[in-house]
Amino acid sequence: MFNLSDYDYPFDPSLIAQYPVSVRDQSGLLVLNRSDASIEHRRFYNVVEYLREGDILVLNNTKVMPCRIVGEREGTGGRVELLLIKKYDDLTWESISNKKLRDGVRIRFSDECSGEVIGAANSNYIVKFNYNSHGGTFLHEIGQMPVPPYIKRKSCEKDKEHYQTVYAVEDGAIAAPTAGLHFTNELIGALNDRGVSTVYITLHVGVGTFKPVKSENIQHHKMEYEWFNVPENVVRGIRQTKENGGRVIAVGTTSVRALEHAAINGVLNPSEGKTGLFICPGFKFNVVDAMITNFHLPKSTLLMLVMAFAGRDNILNSYAEAVAKKYRFYSYGDAMLII
Repeated sequence: MFNLSDYDYPFDPSLIAQYPVSVRDQSGLLVLNRSDASIEHRRFYNVVEYLREGDILVLNNTKVMPCRIVGEREGTGGRVELLLIKKYDDLTWESISNKKLRDGVRIRFSDECSGEVIGAANSNYIVKFNYNSHGGTFLHEIGQMPVPPYIKRKSCEKDKEHYQTVYAVEDGAIAAPTAGLHFTNELIGALNDRGVSTVYITLHVGVGTFKPVKSENIQHHKMEYEWFNVPENVVRGIRQTKENGGRVIAVGTTSVRALEHAAINGVLNPSEGKTGLFICPGFKFNVVDAMITNFHLPKSTLLMLVMAFAGRDNILNSYAEAVAKKYRFYSYGDAMLII
């Protein structure tokens, strides 16, 4: 189960969602029951029927930064696109560039903002920005949402709303925790009315979410570190839920990784810091009882995580049915509930 080829599946690229649905909770929902491998086909708003009084829903409240910026190289006018992935201070960022750059190169992004390459780190560029404004930050002035590379279009104004969960509050992510994109405030309210409690953790999704697994033996893959926080109130709520016989439903692989890192020694404790936890088949889950997730890329760490949780054969069968029924895949696509 450690061969990369074990995590492939036949896929039709035309199923990759290029735009979100107009109403978040109208997306498709494939429900997989782990106990008997049964599959149901619903709409996301039907998720209310599968959660019950006493369950706890764990959501990742990270907020996607508008960290994709486009400018012109001074002197040549060549187009330069940067993805800002790590903040050193308010005006200094580690960045991925679509072009090779050298120290001293200056880039003009707007009349108020320019940048200069001042070094390198991790095969990326360190850029120092110069920003003349009396309010706001240069990212929120000139930045675009960093929609994933498999969305073959330019980001647009609507992405600022749609590529963000309705409960996003903690700035820091360069990609959305996409399983949460299906929730509306009304749906969360309906779950609360049903007796399902909601709590929030934070994991700032980093560039590693798109990093391909290149090792033929997946055990050799190293995850990129991401900052996370599982606070005391979440730990209390989960402990109480389990004591009362309720279930922990994690929304997204990011919530799963944060929770399981905080319980890596078998006991869930408040935890804050960096996690590079790689979950693949053979992993022992200590916290999560059910999961809401999107459909993931072949041979990706995200697919390996859901296979670890639900079983490889269950996931391959579910994905085959999802492909056959033309579910929408990846970040703006449909969802799975694994119970």
